[in-house]
Order: sequence, then C-alpha cells, then structure tokens
Amino acid sequence: MKKLGLIGGLSWGSTARYYQIVNEGVARKLGGLHSARLLVESLDFADIAGCATSTDWDCASDMLVETARRVQDAGADGLMICANSMHVIYDRIAEAVEIPVLHIAEAVGAKMQADGIKTAALIGTRNVMTEKFYRQRLVSYGVSLLPPDMDLAEKVDHIVYSELVLGKKSRDSERLMKSELADIAKQQVQAVVLACTELEMIVDVRANVLPIYDSTSIHADAAVDFILG
Repeated sequence: MKKLGLIGGLSWGSTARYYQIVNEGVARKLGGLHSARLLVESLDFADIAGCATSTDWDCASDMLVETARRVQDAGADGLMICANSMHVIYDRIAEAVEIPVLHIAEAVGAKMQADGIKTAALIGTRNVMTEKFYRQRLVSYGVSLLPPDMDLAEKVDHIVYSELVLGKKSRDSERLMKSELADIAKQQVQAVVLACTELEMIVDVRANVLPIYDSTSIHADAAVDFILG
C-alpha cells in the first residue's frame, strides 16, 4: 500500500470528508481491519483565505509548496491538495516535489470521459468558475462547459465563506442550490460538476435531475486507486 499525503485545512470540513472517503474505499477493497496509510498536514485556512481573496497566489503558493515538501520529506509516495481553488497553483506545487500530485480536475475529467459526458455546467467559487486552470482540464477530456455564471459564482462564494468553511449549512442555501440546479437542468447539458469541495454539504448528489459529479468524492476515489495501485 502506498502512503498518500493530504494537504488539508482548505477547509477542515472537506478534509475530514476526504479522510473518510479514502479510508472507507480502502476498507471496502481490502476488507478486514484495513485503512489507508495517510499523512495529513492541515493548514490554518485563515492564512490561505487571506491570500485567495486578494488573488495573491504567490502568497498561497509559498505556503503550499513548503507544506508539499514537508509531506514528501515525511515519506509520502504521492500527494493531493484537498481543495479545488488551490489547484490554481498546482503546477508550482508539482514542480517543487518529486512525487506525483493527483489533480482534482484530471480525476473529474477522466470520470466524465469514461461516462461519455460531453456537455456540463461547472459550479464553484469565483476563481474556479472564471480562471482557465480548471476549465481547460475538463475541456481536454472532451467536455464542453457552459460559460461561467458570475451571479451564481458570487452566491457560491458567499455560501462557502460565510457558512460551509465554518462547518455550517442553512436551509436557505440548500434551497438556493436546488433552485440553481433545476435551472441548469433546463439547459443543453448532460451533467453538473460541483467544483467546490464543500458543496456536497448542501447538495444531494444522488437526488437531482442531472448527474452530479462531486469533485470531492471523485478525487478521493482517485486517491484510493493510487494507494492500492
């Protein structure tokens, strides 16, 4: 079994979900008392959020690169960033270490391609919705995406940073996401990508008109494949 490093705390709630899914996946495949060999470094999200909200990616990059090197030096065979938005600096992190770094959008794109998905809507925070780093990865897997909905991006930003990263969720936010997904289902798309690791908290991925590709679960499943591969 390979040892996988997780850069977490981005937020702590989604990191806990990663830890759960990866361990459940390993236990399901190996049986008995097996669990995953993981190294988790959980950062202070306030430090990272301060960088991200000012789009100071150099600031965030310095912290995550240093973390990635520590996890590698601690014996990890591979690494993953437990957040969608921080993949904007994926290349810097991957270049700073000698171990593979599992990209979240690569995992999602591969899953969609395997399922024959050609058109989709992307839902995430502002930088995920608007910057090229995420969309280009999905397009490379043959997925055509709707143009970014900036009104929805602002709503998601508010929900994520005022509720979900604090471990809170409200009925109003659940209703909002249900309404937005119903509107997206009326458009010419085959699926929706939840490109925010916290959105699973307020979206029932199994009870929607369109298939929902939850990036957290898909990325964590890719981690299981890496660990057991």
